[in-house]
Amino acid sequence: MPLTHRKLTDGLSVAPQITEDDIREAARLGYRTIVNNRPDGEEAGQLDSRRAEELAGEVGIEYVYLPVTMQSIPGSVPTFAEVLEDHPGPVLAHCRSGTRSTILWAMAEAAHGKTPLDEIASRAAGAGYDLGPYTGVLEVLRKGRS
Repeated sequence: MPLTHRKLTDGLSVAPQITEDDIREAARLGYRTIVNNRPDGEEAGQLDSRRAEELAGEVGIEYVYLPVTMQSIPGSVPTFAEVLEDHPGPVLAHCRSGTRSTILWAMAEAAHGKTPLDEIASRAAGAGYDLGPYTGVLEVLRKGRS
């Protein structure tokens, strides 16, 4: 089965939980960094972060383990933004469905202040993610940059 990934920007795509085969496919597709936003053990049978990091290294992909829950996303936004800045792209970020990774990106973009909020929402929607419930948070993050 091919890797399911959705492009948010030229440098970032998001995906649901990846497999060992997906890591190999990500390398073939040209991804240079994988960011795992899913805590280990969240669901039986998911790929463990240590094994994923090992496989990524074998195929020449950098690997970052930045697990988040819906409650911890706001506190992880600065670290996620640094990862995107400091690691080679394109980047593939994943969690259970891609939603947490998308929300992290949207909050980082809003806090950064350069991408208009409607464009952030449009890019997320184009990838199949609804940021409607986070509009207020994104606006607060944007105003924090003013």
